[in-house]
Amino acid sequence: MRRVLMLIAILIGFAATAAGQIGKNVSVAAGTDEDKALAAIYTAPDGPDKVTLLDKFMTDFGKGDLELLADELYVQTYLAQKNYAKVYEYGTKALTLDPGSLSTAVNMAHAAEEQGDVEKLFTMGEKAGAIISRYKASPAPEGTSDADWAATKDVSLRNSQADIGYVEYALVTAAFKTVAPAARAAYLERYVAAFPDSPYTAAVREQTAIAYQQAQNTPKMLETAQGILATDPNNVSMLILLADYWSENGQELDKAAANAQKALDVLAKATKPDNLTDEQWQQQVSLQKGLAYSALGQVYVSMDHNAEAVAAFKQASPLLKTDNFSYARNLYRLGFTLAKMKRIPEARPVLVEDMSIDSPYKAKAKEILDKIGGTTPHHPQHK
Repeated sequence: MRRVLMLIAILIGFAATAAGQIGKNVSVAAGTDEDKALAAIYTAPDGPDKVTLLDKFMTDFGKGDLELLADELYVQTYLAQKNYAKVYEYGTKALTLDPGSLSTAVNMAHAAEEQGDVEKLFTMGEKAGAIISRYKASPAPEGTSDADWAATKDVSLRNSQADIGYVEYALVTAAFKTVAPAARAAYLERYVAAFPDSPYTAAVREQTAIAYQQAQNTPKMLETAQGILATDPNNVSMLILLADYWSENGQELDKAAANAQKALDVLAKATKPDNLTDEQWQQQVSLQKGLAYSALGQVYVSMDHNAEAVAAFKQASPLLKTDNFSYARNLYRLGFTLAKMKRIPEARPVLVEDMSIDSPYKAKAKEILDKIGGTTPHHPQHK
């Protein structure tokens, strides 16, 4: 009986096995001319000589499954040579012959990442995501039981995890590095659509809402944040995001107060995640609590409950000192409210401190301070 060698495309930098491959397996009988030609190709360095061997193999044997195998080997070889145009050319041919070739899509994503082409990276990442999604949903082949097919898929997905993890990380990193908030939000949404169950998806959805906020796209920010809370009602980041927005704009005051209070309740019971140090966790919790108290204070201001507002702002201040913008904004809110209540001696040092911080509230604090007589208390003169 002749031995059969399972020859598969191997992703640069990651090992794959025939049993664990997502995509078509190609078999070649040992000892045949095709087998000998492939052996020479596999042992050749990734340079011009290997391309020459591949060209000859394609001329002699490049039909059907062997054409697919050759295209995949071209992709690997040209990726090693950083000839990205050829990677895309032969990758497109390979995906035409086998739309389920995960290794080909991942290699093309590698090329796009190395080029710094974020749009192409996302296009190839989406192809990889679609391949994975189709594979997960694929029915058992004829003659294979559902149980056996489920086990086979589980093995293949586990063995492909290095490929999948690379693409997920590359896309998230590229999206986070995108400076323009609107473009960043669009990439983050594309990521969630392509990889809805990835380890990064929850954090990416939160960052999508924040990116829309930064882009001043309020409808999309609200839609995204409320969508997250619909499935994760205890999401502290989104509770605070909405409480902060509504309180700042004097809208949905009851909801703003409820969200801020719920965030405080959740934080009171929260436990430190493994990926944060004690110091990082304490800083995160303090900042979130500070934002929640500041939002509550702003709600009280809108309701003319000024004493309660002052108390909330005072609770917020020490918690916000690690974030200049939030700390300065809270000082302004506190100083403004104290001035409104005619508690000028208390308002003055708060506003003076606010003016010492480089933030958008520096000028606003000076404006209020000027209205209440400046930085120095004025005492009536006695004759």
